[in-house]
Amino acid sequence: MALSIFLYLFISTIVLIVSFYLHIKSRGSKNPLLPIDWPILGILPSFVANLRNFHDYLTAVLAASGCNFKVQAGPSSTRFFMTSDPTNVQHIFTTNHANYLKGESFAEVFDIVSDTLLTVDGEACRQQRAKTQSILSNPEIISVMASCCHGKVAKGLLPFLARMASTGTPFDMQELIGRLVFDQTATPVFGVDPGCLSPDMPSMQVADAMNTVMEVAFFRQTVSSSFWKMTRWLNVGPEKKLAAAHAVLHEFVTEMMEKRNTARQLGDHGHVHDKVSSIDILSYYITDPGCSDVMLRKTLLNYMIGGRDTIGTALPWLLYSLANNPGVVSSIRKELAPIASRISTTDPGKMVVFEPAETKPLVYLQAALFESLRLYPPGPIECKNAMGDDILPSGHRVRRGEVILVSIYAIGRMESVWGKDCHEFRPERWISEDGTRLQYVPSCKFLAFNSGPRMCLGKDIAIMEMKTIVAAVLWNFDVEVLEGQSIRPKLSILLQMENGLMVTVKKRT
Repeated sequence: MALSIFLYLFISTIVLIVSFYLHIKSRGSKNPLLPIDWPILGILPSFVANLRNFHDYLTAVLAASGCNFKVQAGPSSTRFFMTSDPTNVQHIFTTNHANYLKGESFAEVFDIVSDTLLTVDGEACRQQRAKTQSILSNPEIISVMASCCHGKVAKGLLPFLARMASTGTPFDMQELIGRLVFDQTATPVFGVDPGCLSPDMPSMQVADAMNTVMEVAFFRQTVSSSFWKMTRWLNVGPEKKLAAAHAVLHEFVTEMMEKRNTARQLGDHGHVHDKVSSIDILSYYITDPGCSDVMLRKTLLNYMIGGRDTIGTALPWLLYSLANNPGVVSSIRKELAPIASRISTTDPGKMVVFEPAETKPLVYLQAALFESLRLYPPGPIECKNAMGDDILPSGHRVRRGEVILVSIYAIGRMESVWGKDCHEFRPERWISEDGTRLQYVPSCKFLAFNSGPRMCLGKDIAIMEMKTIVAAVLWNFDVEVLEGQSIRPKLSILLQMENGLMVTVKKRT
């Protein structure tokens, strides 16, 4: 054990020295520094030197290498194939998807939801997807989620924004959206409202724990499995933080299940609307004799991650992009105006809340949402493991055991895929010439909702909720991003903003 620790410390020291040298060297060059494939260390030093702008660096590397790059990542000798080539994506996710699985290593990284839909492959994946699809396509569940979203916007989000507007107080929009989305995800899952968006703004310990899971997952995927398993055994560093996060999440699930059961027994519907509290996702699993207590808890967390992380990560980037593109905001308000005029009341101080069914047909609003997801996908990288040898459409050979990294972030910023204006926020690229419908874009170019047999089952619900929230915010308020902020992604599996999004709002008249 002592020898292993010494070896890792020695390698880490070498990596840091080389990384520092490459970082200093890269600062003096306007062109991106392509990773050097060092003996033993592979490309690890180059990526460590660019961790703070990891996704942009990877995008530059892929653009300079024709959308495909094959390397050794470090002392573990694991071979990686990185791609942002839509033809390869189509092959990996759809045409030959059976050869490219998440694999056991992915389940180990996300051990808190191992054996759930997020981590399984093959027949287990098909069975769980079938059950999840039957739940999320149930009209009653969809109605519950729409009602919950509308209620949270009307009674929680807009009143908070009104208070901030009245005092001109800056606040973190990412945290606010996180509270909103946490409540509107947990309520249909458990049948109980956790109340994160209540006026007293309680502690967000559970949300912080979920963020820790994603941050440590990034750490686990950037070092060898033997290293992170050793730190887990020693209970040090990120693994110590993760263990505490797991305890918080298990306690949260237990508490929510107990509250839900108590509410049923007493006939007390708590904080939620009767319709919401009478139908929940938990009910579909708690009566299933084949679902153990451990599996039930993991499954509920899987739903929380799927709902909360996607929307909670995407919306701050959308609001950030809209604040920097006032012309787009004007176009969205123009689209909303006919609906707002029908539902406005004689009370000039009352804010307008749009029904999900009213925002569903709005083309320009959805185009703006998709444009933000193109540039800022919640899950910026998709990881696959090659089960067998293969030849990709690009001509590259893939060997069994190689790890495939698909940069969804890079695909959205490839000039070869989206044109010379690929870095511009331009919703019009999604709209037909007559302006009446969205243009079809294959999922191999737009992977925000995954592709092929693992296409996101909650896509339509997520779009519905995001459009409802953004429509209410933009119609009732002007959002201004404070200057001087460092807006960049944190080191995480998710593309969350590292420092939040500080804004001020003004009520529109």
